Amino acid sequence: MTKTAQSPSEKSRRGIQSIEIGGRLLTALVEEGGPMSLGDLARKAGMPSAKAHPYLVSFGNFGLIEQDPLTGRYELGPFALQLGLISLHLLDPVRIAIPMITQLAAEIDQTVGLSVLGNQGPTIIYIAESSYPIHVNMRTGTVMSIQSTATGRVFAAFLPPRQVERMIDHEKRNGIASAFGAPRQKASALDDILSDVRKRGMARVQGEPIPGINAICAPVFEHTGAIRLGITAIGPSGSFDVSWNGEIARRVMACAHDVSRRLGYDGQ
Repeated sequence: MTKTAQSPSEKSRRGIQSIEIGGRLLTALVEEGGPMSLGDLARKAGMPSAKAHPYLVSFGNFGLIEQDPLTGRYELGPFALQLGLISLHLLDPVRIAIPMITQLAAEIDQTVGLSVLGNQGPTIIYIAESSYPIHVNMRTGTVMSIQSTATGRVFAAFLPPRQVERMIDHEKRNGIASAFGAPRQKASALDDILSDVRKRGMARVQGEPIPGINAICAPVFEHTGAIRLGITAIGPSGSFDVSWNGEIARRVMACAHDVSRRLGYDGQ
């Protein structure tokens, strides 16, 4: 019988089965997050212990795993850790986030902004527009108020308190909050707001600081647990559901979680 010729795409997808089988053991160790016995590791990877053991020996020779001489348990080795660190150093949070927020904007049909912490405060660096324009003070390079915007409150909630105090002082001196048409928040009121942001994992504003405009922002964390980005959806109140359990909030939160996961954040 004549074999059917493989297409170029099928050839490009063809892998080495033994490597993929061994990869299941490494995946099991990563998911467990701690040392495992041979039996538990093999079971989690879906193979007999006798089949798993030769793979573990080979991985050990490369430093991908190591075995505790006292307990006999296996865990990720020094070479695996080096690979992980190099991968983290090569990650570009903005490059990862831009296509994801662009897709988010198309799915919810709302404008979505990406922000980083700049010298003067949370700063918009990219905007994915919705199918209809909105006229607000959010454009590339805009510094968002810590006190009165969803974006600013997300950063304030997850930054060190002293850093937030310095940023608020900067706002007062430069009139950033008033530029958004909002009065300054009293310290106690802002503390309550930021506590709620940390509890919910996101911030929202409804008709403030700009009447008729709603916004929801969720934080993106890196592997150290530090906040790196803010993802903010913004739109007119008539078509923007600002409820905590609404579709926009859920989509923004899911997008932020996906980017955080790509940056090595495990949610701990």
